[in-house]
Amino acid sequence: MIGSTAWDDANVVAATSVQEAVATLERLGERAAPLAGGTWIMRAPSRREQPCATYVDVRAIDELSVLDVAEDGARVGAGVTHQRLAALAPDGSLDVVREAAAASAFPAVRSVATVGGNIAAADFAEADLVPALLAADARVELASGDGRSVEPLADYLPRRTASGTPLIAAVVVPRAAGRRSAYERLTIRAGGEYAVAAVALSLDLDDDGVVVAARLALGAVEATARRFDAEAQALVGERAGAGPARAVGEAVGSACAARDDDAAPAWYRRTVLPVLVERAAARIAAGGAA
Repeated sequence: MIGSTAWDDANVVAATSVQEAVATLERLGERAAPLAGGTWIMRAPSRREQPCATYVDVRAIDELSVLDVAEDGARVGAGVTHQRLAALAPDGSLDVVREAAAASAFPAVRSVATVGGNIAAADFAEADLVPALLAADARVELASGDGRSVEPLADYLPRRTASGTPLIAAVVVPRAAGRRSAYERLTIRAGGEYAVAAVALSLDLDDDGVVVAARLALGAVEATARRFDAEAQALVGERAGAGPARAVGEAVGSACAARDDDAAPAWYRRTVLPVLVERAAARIAAGGAA
């Protein structure tokens, strides 16, 4: 357990712009990390982790709090909270993100936990927004001393870091006509507010309700959330909510490298996936947002 002295020695410096935050983070390197909601950072003692020497408080950076939904997509600043995402109006393209935010943790946590923090927490397999954003085909905007760059979230996850730079500035989620999405998760008493398995599903439907493109991501099952595009292709050409959904869940269960922990064994996580995929597909077919 980390003693209070280690935390007492940590410094907090405030930044008022992305450029200022990046400059401080790059100067201090691995000794510094951005601080927003702090929900993951404050649990470091329970993970037996030492705090960073310095935290760069980014809460006063207006740009990071922007949530802008346009016709072609939504730009979500890294400082946007789960609570704000959960309050979005129902929208076929964004429902999977909205539902994941609404289901995450407790209201008190959702009011401060941020998009950027959820993505940056590399050891947080249960992060709800990450699989939802993957299924939504989100791209992440990163800021460093070299400027800004945008790349698919799936490409960024394997090399993400909670300290130093690049700093997550925003995520961009595309919107498309005919797109429908849903998020399903399972919690058990031993896991507290965290999911032991989560399924994020996004489908593009034609005018007859037939699937023309499918994206499926898992959260909490493996150490890092990821998409299962090959398995999801079995949904293409079928009506949403039709029989293949359970079979897709079974295929994903066979393909994934499920993990064991104190909350649930690997076999259990794999076993519940067909039901979760089926539920998500059925809700999409019914046109019902949670």
